[in-house]
Amino acid sequence: MVLRDVPQAVQDADFLTASEIARLQHERLGPQLSYVQTQSGFYANLWGGTVLPAHIDDLQELPFTDKEMLRADQAEHPPFGSYLAASPDQVIRAHRTGGTSGQAMNLALSEPDAAMTAEVGARSPIAAGLRPGDRVIHCLNYQLWMGGYTDHAILERSGATVVPFGVGSTERLIDTIVQLGVTAISCTPSYPAVIERVIADEFPRLTPRDLGLKLGLFGGEAGLDNHPFRQRLEEVWGFKVRNSNYGVSDMLCNFASQCEHNNDLHFLAADVIYPELIQPEDGTRVAWKEGSTGELVLTHLAKQAQPLVRFRTGDIVTITGTGPCACRRTATRFRVIGRADDMVVVRGINVFPTMVAAAVGKFAELSGEYRITLAGPGPYHTLPLEVELARDATDSDLADRLAGEIKQALGVSAVIEILPAYGLPRTAGKTKRVIRNLEE
Repeated sequence: MVLRDVPQAVQDADFLTASEIARLQHERLGPQLSYVQTQSGFYANLWGGTVLPAHIDDLQELPFTDKEMLRADQAEHPPFGSYLAASPDQVIRAHRTGGTSGQAMNLALSEPDAAMTAEVGARSPIAAGLRPGDRVIHCLNYQLWMGGYTDHAILERSGATVVPFGVGSTERLIDTIVQLGVTAISCTPSYPAVIERVIADEFPRLTPRDLGLKLGLFGGEAGLDNHPFRQRLEEVWGFKVRNSNYGVSDMLCNFASQCEHNNDLHFLAADVIYPELIQPEDGTRVAWKEGSTGELVLTHLAKQAQPLVRFRTGDIVTITGTGPCACRRTATRFRVIGRADDMVVVRGINVFPTMVAAAVGKFAELSGEYRITLAGPGPYHTLPLEVELARDATDSDLADRLAGEIKQALGVSAVIEILPAYGLPRTAGKTKRVIRNLEE
């Protein structure tokens, strides 16, 4: 097996002009596709005798790859699937996905893959404001998940001092932040609520602001596009809130972040990943331009171990800007509307959890936590929604008012259950907002 000497990340690629990025992507596509066709049994079978496109604009001539195809391939060709294009002895690190939406996947990185992942990934915390001299405590799961050790390497590459804490032992976490003078935290958006409760119960003389954190780096969950939720975090904790950890584990652990001047995500990996938008219903291509909405499809331009071509991420995004940002980055800006597999169709209307979060966030009497529990495969005539009271709040006509807000904003009828404060589960990892009980 021939291991391709793949190109690495381009320094300051997030500041290149659109024409410079387009030229770079075109130059890298041909060699990458040739490598995939000759070294990946999965793609050799998928493409058959297809003639590889000569230009990046013709990439749509190749078929899509999706997660179910990769799961089936790994089941047939364990542990890494026949889409492993490198020799197994060139794999220096293995991870697993969480398996929250199906069978967990085994992810393989070669040495150049790991270096590229850290280099490109570091653009995100840097864009979000992390600097040498900061001390950042990393509170994601180190047990096989990409978000643990790989994000740790990304944070180190930013130049900051990294404290590898992981998940659990929240009392010890609070002590560590204070004793080490930690200035930033890396975690899921829902985890601060867990810390707040421990502070209230175990450290009554402290407030979240007393911990001295200046920057919150978040990822792994939706919610930060909800202005009331973000505003509350900043008011309670006294730190700047950044969505700095957007990625797709099968593609690249982290490749998009908010900057210090904009609440939209910058696509920071255009030198190593080629993005497309498609209509999720029929796969037709959507123009990559400001205002366009579609499912994000990604192709590796520089990957050795498990290169993917036209991979359907399942994320529905809207392009919000293609010109230079106030931070001087030229990288395309976008927002994640939701995941296709989290979308709930209520009487023909598409509802994403982020939309529900925006409605819930308008009520100060609510904590902002919510859960949608669906019985059976549908169709659904109402939206079943559990929410919880904020600490010390009381329930008056909240259910009726929230139902009215959802009806007005989303156009669907909701059945609301109000739970007491902390009535919904908290987790240091990803919080699942849509629960599907398909057998009911």
